[in-house]
Amino acid sequence: MTEEPQPLYIGGERVEPAGGHYEVIDPADESVVGLAPEASRAQVEEAARAAAEAFGSWSRTRPEERAAILDRAADIMQREFEPWTALARAETGAPTGIARGMQVGVGVARFRRYAKGALEPVERGLPPQVTEAGPMGRASILGALEVRQPVGVVTCITSYNNPWANPAGKVAPALAMGNTVVVKPAPQDPLSVFRMADALHEAGVPAGVVNVVGGRSVEVGEAAVDSPHVDMVSFTGSTAVGQRIAEVCGRSMKRQLMELGGKGAAIVFEDADLDAAVMGIGTTFSFYSGQICTAPTRVIVHRSVHDRLIEKLTGYLAFMKVGDPAEAGTVVGPVISAAHRDRVESYVELGKKEGARIAYGGERPVVGNGRGFYVAPTLLVDCTNDMRVVREEIFGPVVVVVPFDGDEEEAIRLADDSDFGLLSYVWSGDSARAFRVARRLRAGGVGVNTIGRNMEAPFGGFKRSGVGRDVGSYALHAYSEMQSIVWTG
Repeated sequence: MTEEPQPLYIGGERVEPAGGHYEVIDPADESVVGLAPEASRAQVEEAARAAAEAFGSWSRTRPEERAAILDRAADIMQREFEPWTALARAETGAPTGIARGMQVGVGVARFRRYAKGALEPVERGLPPQVTEAGPMGRASILGALEVRQPVGVVTCITSYNNPWANPAGKVAPALAMGNTVVVKPAPQDPLSVFRMADALHEAGVPAGVVNVVGGRSVEVGEAAVDSPHVDMVSFTGSTAVGQRIAEVCGRSMKRQLMELGGKGAAIVFEDADLDAAVMGIGTTFSFYSGQICTAPTRVIVHRSVHDRLIEKLTGYLAFMKVGDPAEAGTVVGPVISAAHRDRVESYVELGKKEGARIAYGGERPVVGNGRGFYVAPTLLVDCTNDMRVVREEIFGPVVVVVPFDGDEEEAIRLADDSDFGLLSYVWSGDSARAFRVARRLRAGGVGVNTIGRNMEAPFGGFKRSGVGRDVGSYALHAYSEMQSIVWTG
């Protein structure tokens, strides 16, 4: 499939990009999916200005009106589900089931969720306070109201691994709260985000409320962050880039929501259901080919069950078909680019040099005519916590295994010996111990005997894994400022 050249979306209009277009490549076969726009700094500034001008009226619209637009956008996404799934698969290399269910499907669900979220109360009465007469005035009873107000213009910088769920999780709650947005999609797969803008445009979103700019140039992202019209930046991506964005935000006190890197620890105790643990850990290989920050990539297993776990994991891997994401039965598709494939492979080589042993994988798979950016699901064992492959985020279908001999204290120490703290996991047949360990882990979320997530629970990281929380009603809070109104009675 080849899309028509994509314009920018600024102030409710399709705008030709000042920097021309560049090719978006299908990671599965290296064909051209379409032509994405390259904005100039001036065009990004124009988008931010349009969002600022639209904020006043949009922030005062009735919640029911905002909800209706989000619902209509979800209807349009549902109507276009099949072609937009095909586009998401082509841009990202995700197998069809992932593109359908976890990309476009989650995008629709999030717009539905925040259509309802627009109707959630934004005011909460606080208990009155009796004050005695004094320097501040005569005795009185002070009432107080807590009010959540929209932040203003929000720049949403989205990740390449999911060009539907990730931007939907930013744009929909931001709009529901009455903010306006400038969306800067990842350069590798931006076309899906422009389809989301098409849905919002058709749904009747007022001009300037949603703007989408894009490009490979660093200055596009810089302009979207440092514009004086921008009040908040919501970013999903690497910790290194997040740190640079945070420095810019700090200079003008812009609000931030940062979902950054992860190196999820999966603690497997001696009494764990090993089959369940293997199913959970195995998602690292299959889910976006390991290009997901929440993956349980770092297995910390009690030595008494170490060999059995490795045996079960290698057996599980043997049935994972690496191949064309459009073909039935494919479990592991390509990674996003040749550069990222080379990066992941370099980590596997580094692991070998550091003393790790490859229990499975490690060789570049050949799919079809040999084109595409495929990486073999790889299991590295005999690892220690000082190895770079254990400490650094690889962001590919690679799992490292670190054994431990002692009690839960040692497991907790090993799990927390990391710069990251996004999601961790505990597998144990003793529920009391599993929950006790979960409470001790320095991670924003912990899965106990599951990799599943409750989509109303707060999501975000400790340490270098991010700042702030979103998902469910927490996302509405993230895109709002807290105001207090006090009166005397």
